[in-house]
Amino acid sequence: MQTALQYCELTAQHRAVAQQYIGDIVQTAIGHRSDEPALIIFDTECPLAPLLADAYQAALPQARVIEISTVDNDTVMAAFHAQPAGALIVLIQSTHFRLDAYRLRVQLFAQGLKVIEHVHLARMVGDEAPRYLDALAYDADYYRGTGAALQAKIAAAPSARLVSSSGNVLHYACPLEPAKLNVGDYRAMKNIGGQFPIGEVFTEATDLEALSGRADIYVFGDTTFHCNFPPLPITIVVEAGRIVDVENSTPEFDAVLDKIRAVEGEIWVRELGLGLNRAFTRERTVSDIGTYERLCGVHLSLGAKHGSYNKPQFKRKDTRFHIDVFVDVGGGVWLGDENLYQNGLWQV
Repeated sequence: MQTALQYCELTAQHRAVAQQYIGDIVQTAIGHRSDEPALIIFDTECPLAPLLADAYQAALPQARVIEISTVDNDTVMAAFHAQPAGALIVLIQSTHFRLDAYRLRVQLFAQGLKVIEHVHLARMVGDEAPRYLDALAYDADYYRGTGAALQAKIAAAPSARLVSSSGNVLHYACPLEPAKLNVGDYRAMKNIGGQFPIGEVFTEATDLEALSGRADIYVFGDTTFHCNFPPLPITIVVEAGRIVDVENSTPEFDAVLDKIRAVEGEIWVRELGLGLNRAFTRERTVSDIGTYERLCGVHLSLGAKHGSYNKPQFKRKDTRFHIDVFVDVGGGVWLGDENLYQNGLWQV
């Protein structure tokens, strides 16, 4: 847990911004009316958590509200079970609630509930809390339009290339898997909601062994799930879908690779994530890797684990690691012969 001295002071202006953005999430992304049933559960372990709780209460004035330190787990679970299908559950967590339920969001979805999760808020230190709030802005036209356009481009592309500013190129010498969207559009989906902030289109190679080349990594998720910013970009060398060499590495990056090798034997490169959230850039960062994952850019996953795509060489029970690394794509993201990423923005 970070100390209170490391947190940015959140002002009335920040509260007003949070109320605006949370209102848009509830009404537009989730499609939940203010008079429908809702349950808000939050903690007070960092300044951002109660601020978000207040914003949700403004958007959902009839919601039941529980500050989690005032009750036991049985009370919380009973509150979940008391909600009718279609109710909205909001979970606001400085770390991550330790409740009895395994994979809580899955269980809530099975109950027919809508779910919004905010996790690891205590990692938003220094000036990161306002950046986190900015990342909650929900521009439906941008997210849904850009997401659908990228999804269509991915479906039509015979191949792909990630080109770093240095000239290094990572080649996908095959089509990509049908892309999945995390853009706040649940109208055609059975389960409504997820973890916020949002903004991602993700896929991977149809043939993982068709991936080869070099890519420059400027941020990676370390063994504590925090963003690690090496002093110089780290170059990974990929052959047949696996990392075979690393240049300009750091002890922290070596520790990540060693951990994967110790369990999985080799280091596969799987997810190709196209982040859409314009609140995050290479300069405007946050410490939590799961939040920064949404930045308007590209990330890959290292390790054999990827629950969205089944590949014949993996048995799910044997896959353990999915470590996000962020690629310098200053030279573009090429789908076929078309560059879709220029000057830090998607061009579709």
